[in-house]
Amino acid sequence: MTKTKEQLMHILAQFPLEGKAVSAEPFGNGHINDTLKVVTDDGETKYILQRINHHIFTNVDMLQNNIHVVTTHIRKKLEAKGEKDIDRKVLTFLPTNEGKLYYFDGDSYWRVCLLISRSKSYEEVTPEKSYEAGLAFGDFQSMLADIPEGTLGETIPDFHNMEFRLQQFHEAVQADPVGRLAEVKDLVDEIEKRAKAMCIQEDLYREGKLKKRVNHCDTKVNNILFDEEGKVLCVIDLDTVMPGFVLSDIGDFIRTGANTGAEDDKNLDNVNVNLPIFEAYARGYMERAQSFLTPLEISMLPYGGRLLTYMQTVRFFTDYINGDTYYKIHYPEHNLVRTKAQFKLLQSLEENAEKMDGFMKQWL
Repeated sequence: MTKTKEQLMHILAQFPLEGKAVSAEPFGNGHINDTLKVVTDDGETKYILQRINHHIFTNVDMLQNNIHVVTTHIRKKLEAKGEKDIDRKVLTFLPTNEGKLYYFDGDSYWRVCLLISRSKSYEEVTPEKSYEAGLAFGDFQSMLADIPEGTLGETIPDFHNMEFRLQQFHEAVQADPVGRLAEVKDLVDEIEKRAKAMCIQEDLYREGKLKKRVNHCDTKVNNILFDEEGKVLCVIDLDTVMPGFVLSDIGDFIRTGANTGAEDDKNLDNVNVNLPIFEAYARGYMERAQSFLTPLEISMLPYGGRLLTYMQTVRFFTDYINGDTYYKIHYPEHNLVRTKAQFKLLQSLEENAEKMDGFMKQWL
């Protein structure tokens, strides 16, 4: 539902802004929430207004409470370290005039945060940026490592639960709702061959050998803001911050950042793991995260890359078998192309597993 300028100004009036809001224009390229930059009557852009996508984040109370707990915790850690310019190093969300964490206008949920000035983000992943990203996400997890288990909720239940994703896959294969199964039987066999090995983290959790920690769950380089010198300011896009396994977070970066091809590359020769990107990220990450990780977690971090790539292969494949009901597609075979590209990356990660596992031994 599109809002008029008057409606947007009414929404902004529910928050204690400095000055009066005069405009709110679309900002950034996010796919989930609607994001607008807010200009006040002094001509400055100081705020970001977001409409929360409550179809994806169905429990807005939990979502905003998670973000409040995490940003408050980080702020206290930065203050204790004597950091300067803290408003640029952690996101600051404004409560409403009534002290609530969001405003509901009758059909949509809204929040306001401070715009982090003189900041930029990057799309391209280089070894240098990968190292900085490792520092950023390692620091992020390290600062949140002492939040007691059970404090945060799962904003998207079972988001990185491999057993759940395989259950969805098996249901799709059994139903074959649009008759696509016959043409992809070989790929189904490849998924099944790896299924047991890809559910190790859930098994280890039940055995008490892996614990759930506070994860970002969307560890892409464009979810980090950098200053004018290219140094990390802070991690952003906190909607998926929730309990999970650290293997997921490093795995998601390997899957997205250390891929020499595109996520939907039709030319599979382009798709391989970029080892220098992985190694640079691991160096940065371990510099900040080693203090709270167990030896088992450290040794399994490269497995996280294989796991998340397998998981995304399964998710694209499930959607293809189901008739493309979840992911947006740009042509009829798009989800199958994505599936094959992710599977090729998985094969490359498997071929390089010994090297990647060996690289982590320096921290054991």
